[in-house]
Amino acid sequence: MNKINTILKRRNNLLGNNLPTFYENPIHLVKGKGVWVWDNDGKKYLDCYNNVPHVGHCHPEVVKAITDQALLLNTHTRYLHEGILDYVEKLTSTLEKNLNTAVMTCTGSESNDIAIRMAEAVTGSKGIISTDHTYHGNTALVSQLSRTNPPGEGYMNNIKHIPAPDSYRPLGGVSGVPHSENFANELEKAIIDLQKKNIGFSCLIICPFFANEGFPQLSNDWLFPTQRIVKKYNGIIIADEVQPGFGRMGSHMWAHQMMKIQPDIVTVGKPMANGHPVGAVITSTDIMNSFRNSFKYFNTFGGNPVSCAAAMEVLKIIERESLMVNALEVGKYALNELKKLSLRHEIIGDVRGRGLFFGAEMVLDKKTKAPAKEITNEIVNKMRENGVLLSSSGIHNNTLKIRPSMQFSKKNTDLLISTLDNVLKKINI
Repeated sequence: MNKINTILKRRNNLLGNNLPTFYENPIHLVKGKGVWVWDNDGKKYLDCYNNVPHVGHCHPEVVKAITDQALLLNTHTRYLHEGILDYVEKLTSTLEKNLNTAVMTCTGSESNDIAIRMAEAVTGSKGIISTDHTYHGNTALVSQLSRTNPPGEGYMNNIKHIPAPDSYRPLGGVSGVPHSENFANELEKAIIDLQKKNIGFSCLIICPFFANEGFPQLSNDWLFPTQRIVKKYNGIIIADEVQPGFGRMGSHMWAHQMMKIQPDIVTVGKPMANGHPVGAVITSTDIMNSFRNSFKYFNTFGGNPVSCAAAMEVLKIIERESLMVNALEVGKYALNELKKLSLRHEIIGDVRGRGLFFGAEMVLDKKTKAPAKEITNEIVNKMRENGVLLSSSGIHNNTLKIRPSMQFSKKNTDLLISTLDNVLKKINI
């Protein structure tokens, strides 16, 4: 622990106070391979959370792609190179035909920032709508989209937040207007308010899986009313696929395809190059041309040869190793095992997820559905002590968030479930 304290002290001195770490007792990681990571003391952890190493920590073929390209060329993106063109062709081939062009960036934050500017260029309006429990990045603009991490300078008057969907406690209750219609009604109210203020409506930005909102269990047609309202007011739909994209859902490459909506812009980031800093904004030719004519944008490192080589290899590995099939099969198995566990532990109020993105909501009482936030935090830390890494999220921050690499297996799932079972037995509820 002395080593940890020394690192934390240096970290605070060199990087500033209040820089977040995972867990009450932070981990000093030194190595990763596949679904495993090791700390400085040699302890091995099953990584059930980090989606950045999408195809597994230190995948040898990604490492080779990075090394081979770095030995050949890596330079400014104002020079011509075919790597970016080959990658964008392959990336857009996984999407709808109109989503055929892209801006390469370094992060998801940059991607969402650009997407919002694209929407402004097309609509001529500045009004932006997001949910009240989301996260889309940390630039000055996109930090305005989150009410969970409020910006120090306050919110701009062109930002509106609507209630995040909650399938466990649906907006309006279980009777009356359906949950999806209530969400769309809240959206329309926000649009009308922006219009009354002469701001106008530019875009709705959402994660189609509502990952930070606790990934509620929604039907595949749930977003139809939402899409109808956006189009009624000539707005743009931005689908933030940073967390659920690249096959994680198992059934579909992208969450918006699973939810059967047609976004105008798709943003990606974190997992696309297995840890190499890469992001992208994907859209149509018309929207791209409007953006290029309105903003003189370029990115020194976005789409550099090494990043594109890493990102291309990730797409190839997803295909070659049939990782979407794995995500679908293992995800179904994990949900079933979690549901069995919920029968033995009263604290598990709801089990949900798709593919290799699943979890369970912890409650004090299944009848009242009172959130067990503090206990959830204790569970996350106890799991870490027992060699399994996961986290929590959701509207009440009481949902275990499990989002492992795409190589995660049924055997890994068994270890996860058995460890969680033992932790829940020992926690005083």
